[in-house]
Amino acid sequence: MVAKKILFVTTEISPYIPDTEMSLIARYLPQGIHERGKEIRTFMPKFGCINERRNQLHEVIRLSGMNLIIDETDHPLIIKVASIQSARMQIYFIDNEDFFQRKYLMHDENGVEFEDNDERSIFYVRGVMETVKKLRWVPDLIHCHGWMTALAPLYIKKHYKGDPCFKNAKVVYSIYDDEFVKPFRDNFAKKLKIEGVTQNDIKHLKEAPNFVNLSKLAIDFSDGIIAGSRNIRSDLIDYANEKEGLYYLPYQEEDVYVDAFNKFYDQILNK
Repeated sequence: MVAKKILFVTTEISPYIPDTEMSLIARYLPQGIHERGKEIRTFMPKFGCINERRNQLHEVIRLSGMNLIIDETDHPLIIKVASIQSARMQIYFIDNEDFFQRKYLMHDENGVEFEDNDERSIFYVRGVMETVKKLRWVPDLIHCHGWMTALAPLYIKKHYKGDPCFKNAKVVYSIYDDEFVKPFRDNFAKKLKIEGVTQNDIKHLKEAPNFVNLSKLAIDFSDGIIAGSRNIRSDLIDYANEKEGLYYLPYQEEDVYVDAFNKFYDQILNK
């Protein structure tokens, strides 16, 4: 029996980022899923606070070198890798000097959210997809964690729907209590547009490019939704539960979530 392939796309992973709810799940979930017989790949942004020497990151030249165009500007895509030796797990990092060489993750030293978080999200998601294509690794299911990955379900189901790497992939999106305060810039819907994406697909973001509508976009194009935090917005839970044919998994405690997620994956893959 061929092992199913699970792609994890996350914003944070411990120990590269200080321990948070998301970074700990993204650290131990892939390991647990691998131990349960599935193949895995894991991606995160290469934030500037990550010490490359201490964590032994190195660039993968054969995967780097592509330019991604966002709002008519070219942004070079750099791919780096590192390993968590104790878990025998390799992590792929999406890097770019314009977007990720900063000391802080989502805001400056005064707590003000970065103005270009919208473009950082677009670049990260597209960077992951293009790198997976170069790897020629075909995931059966893609699990996205947090709002920075929220465009992935849309791009997978619309832009990459005919691509051999993604055309049969199922998508799971975990919603966390990581709401951003400042809405994205008004032209966000225009900037994320790409071949295959229609105006109707992004109708929520045209109304208001905020956390709720970005989450609704992810829900619209996912096959399964997971409550990644104990307390997430009830309006998003209601929205997910109203979607016909969409699988929903409530919050799972630390001692059971790996088995619960693995069973959830199987349920979606076997439907």
